[in-house]
Amino acid sequence: MSRVLVVDDVPALADQYAYDLRRLGGYETAVAHDGREALDLLSQEPADCVILDLEMPGTDGFEVLRALERRGSDVPVIVYTGTGNYDRCVQAVRLGAYGFIDKSEPMERVVQEIESALERRRLRDRVRALERRLEGESSLAGASPAIRALREAIARLAPIPSPVLILGESGSGKELVARDLHRLGPRPAAPFVALNSAALPESLVESELFGHERGAFTGASATRRGAFEAAERGTLLLDEIGELPPAAQAKLLRVLEERRVTRLGGTRAIPVEARVLAATNRDLDAEVRAGRFREDLYFRLNAHVLRVPPLRERLADLPELVERFLAATCERFGMRPKRIAPEALELLMRYDWRRNNVRELRNAVERMVIAADGEVIRPEEVPAEIRGAGAPAGERPDAGPEPARTFHDLRAAAERGIVLAALERNDWHVTRTAEELGLADHASLLKLMKRLGIRRTPS
Repeated sequence: MSRVLVVDDVPALADQYAYDLRRLGGYETAVAHDGREALDLLSQEPADCVILDLEMPGTDGFEVLRALERRGSDVPVIVYTGTGNYDRCVQAVRLGAYGFIDKSEPMERVVQEIESALERRRLRDRVRALERRLEGESSLAGASPAIRALREAIARLAPIPSPVLILGESGSGKELVARDLHRLGPRPAAPFVALNSAALPESLVESELFGHERGAFTGASATRRGAFEAAERGTLLLDEIGELPPAAQAKLLRVLEERRVTRLGGTRAIPVEARVLAATNRDLDAEVRAGRFREDLYFRLNAHVLRVPPLRERLADLPELVERFLAATCERFGMRPKRIAPEALELLMRYDWRRNNVRELRNAVERMVIAADGEVIRPEEVPAEIRGAGAPAGERPDAGPEPARTFHDLRAAAERGIVLAALERNDWHVTRTAEELGLADHASLLKLMKRLGIRRTPS
């Protein structure tokens, strides 16, 4: 049963409203006779909706709205007025109110407005739950500016049927980007087919892509559909496209231009409708200049380009990724949940992650889970190559040794990453972030941000 709080400084009117809402809407109701009492009640027992009078002595409706915003409350508020001053109602909506009504409106109309506000909140909660479920172990989890920009670009390109070229280092999450483009596209229920060009013997690449007829070559004992046909009206991801042999590149270009495939050993052209995505960790510009990749195919594929940032460019996301990987790994192994000690997290924060990015982080977390006997992963259980000294020798771009960093430097770096990630997750809302981090109040977070030198830069 939904709970509605009625806030009005006229007791008789508030009580009558509460009675009518119980009778007509079947709601559980509560009454507050001023703004301060309303805020106290909401602190003790949350409501599903608030009916709020704007004109009250002391803490008026506008102050209530501002206080709810500072708290990070998402309870829908419907303001009502008996003065007919709708300009003030519009001002209340700008402060976060869901809508407004006149006190003279029939109660049936008020119930409709409440139901609309409740349904909107339910839909928002479902979307948030779905987003959390879909992210799962995704390397796209996080709230850093780089990953948020990537998500926005995916959302823009998903409805467009043109090819997309996805660039990124090994282990950065290129296939996850492709799956999100498919999932958010117009036909998410259609097949998603991923073909790793680097994993196929050169003699089988064309058969895997385009299919073959029975007897087309030794061992072709039956007709087989290729990846283009298997993807139907869905999405075909050509992973590691830079590894594709020259002969297959030429045939792929023809398919992209004509939207038809001819199976090996066949003569019939078969229409194909799959959207083509290509991914690579190679520099295709350099490959074209070296003559290893066709320039016309490159231009055909890069109608739109998405770059997946490496983990070292989004270190603010690392604490959240570790938390997700810990939970998923423990669940997969049937183990009790584990957590990571701050000192161990510091070691992960200072590592360079150039070998395999998020995939390397996930593997490291799995190794730590297995190595840890207790519920807390300690620094000595961090893999040796990560525990050693930041970036592995020989992989750092600079020739000189990495400057020594004290324990306090490392702790500050880890704290800064944790706070930045939490701020990004909460859109830099200080009160909500303080609550998530378990701090006493927003003032405590502001002091911490000042000590760590964290300030929001204008976008």
